[in-house]
Amino acid sequence: MSAAMAPAAATAGGDPASRATQPAELAAESVTVRFGGLTALASVDFAVREGEIVGLIGPNGAGKTTMLNVLTGFVRPTEGVVRLNGTDVSSWSIEKRVRHRVARTFQGARVFGRLTVRENIEVGAVGQGVAMKVARSRAAELIETYHLGDYAERLASTLPAGVRRRLGIARALASEPRVILMDEPAAGLNEAERKDLVRLVSQVRESSGCGIGIVEHSMPVIMELCDRIQVLDGGRTLAMGAPADVRRDPGVRAAYLGGEAK
Repeated sequence: MSAAMAPAAATAGGDPASRATQPAELAAESVTVRFGGLTALASVDFAVREGEIVGLIGPNGAGKTTMLNVLTGFVRPTEGVVRLNGTDVSSWSIEKRVRHRVARTFQGARVFGRLTVRENIEVGAVGQGVAMKVARSRAAELIETYHLGDYAERLASTLPAGVRRRLGIARALASEPRVILMDEPAAGLNEAERKDLVRLVSQVRESSGCGIGIVEHSMPVIMELCDRIQVLDGGRTLAMGAPADVRRDPGVRAAYLGGEAK
């Protein structure tokens, strides 16, 4: 086990009530994923802790989305484990992870187009198992917090791309996650919308305190937002560290950042 995983493992025993007060950590430990003869991930460690923003970057096919799928239950690891606050959750369903406050957004903002903005957010809360009255209250609060009031009764299918992305994040937050994973939230956004996204994600951390893991190709977004970054290449960890250190890493520059790394 890597040193980065040690805090979660240390809380695996002891009193459950005491563990619940500790900062949440969602961690993959030595995770390998094979699809037939293809190895998508090869013994990769990755962790997101409550209160931090972590970037996961790499070339296309590096294994980034596969890692998100493993952490959220869409894919089970061939080898290795996924732990939530020290507990092995590798066999847990997607729904069970959501109920234990792990949320996710998807590339392309997969909103429910035939539902209104308000209804989309309510669905996010109901999916955690709360009563409809609670879901309505959470939706109202999130609509106000994330400036969706002008769109609350509009069908999600009619929204501009940037607002759909904001809705996708608000819907995920309706489950009151301690960890939220975002898959390419800046994809397809123009420069102004990307700047709005950076402000939004920063606001999410400030207002909710949750841990945020981001898979993203936009280097300006990643470098501005993240406390630390992990780089995958060919299903293996190439580098990890603070944004400035990762940006200077010669291996990262050769494999991914290219001319952007200065």
